[in-house]
Amino acid sequence: MLKRCLIVGAVTLALLPGVASADPVTVSTLVTTNGGSVLPAPSGSAGAPLVGLIVNLPTAGASAVLQISGLAFNTDYVMGLMVFGAGSTWNTLRAEILDPLDDDDALDAGGHPDYMPAGYSTSHDTDGFSFAQRSGLERSAAYLGGSAAVTADENTNAGDVLLFTGVAGASDSLKVTFGLRDWAGARSFLVRLSAEDGVSQNPEPASMVLIGTGLAGLAALRRRRSGAVAQA
Repeated sequence: MLKRCLIVGAVTLALLPGVASADPVTVSTLVTTNGGSVLPAPSGSAGAPLVGLIVNLPTAGASAVLQISGLAFNTDYVMGLMVFGAGSTWNTLRAEILDPLDDDDALDAGGHPDYMPAGYSTSHDTDGFSFAQRSGLERSAAYLGGSAAVTADENTNAGDVLLFTGVAGASDSLKVTFGLRDWAGARSFLVRLSAEDGVSQNPEPASMVLIGTGLAGLAALRRRRSGAVAQA
């Protein structure tokens, strides 16, 4: 069933310019961790490899790093992809732009986290890479019956980050949409997608104690009210 869903998704989503005509953009997988994987478009699909990007993040901590190059100068692009794995194991999808190490990295406030690939750093306000900041392009992670809440950190030098939160009730797959921009154009940069916020399958013991205490309190209150009615 999952394989069939992947194939269907692969012919319906694309990375498209939001303003200009199609450009020679390329998208490839740089690295994956903790079971993460990326399925490219089926061989021969129109627009491959831009059509049909499928990302599987089976558990909290899984990630996939995409390398993107060839965006036109100061052009806004729409990136659409399917992300599988949400629902029972994680609650937040994190998307972050990573830019190549160069002469402007002294402005980076985010440092070099452990997950940073060699030769790249966190993005900052003046490197020209962004999730199409202030463009008005859609940012969403929709699933059957609902959608994620979206928050962004892109006005500080700590990085360019989108958080799609509240997908623990999703039916496994998310249709994710966001914008991308390379102000200078024709450069290579990374987009890292990661599954955050592990979801517990069963209530923790402390939670069970709280639930039990609450039920006992309700029962006692009901008994007191019944006694008061009888005395009246």
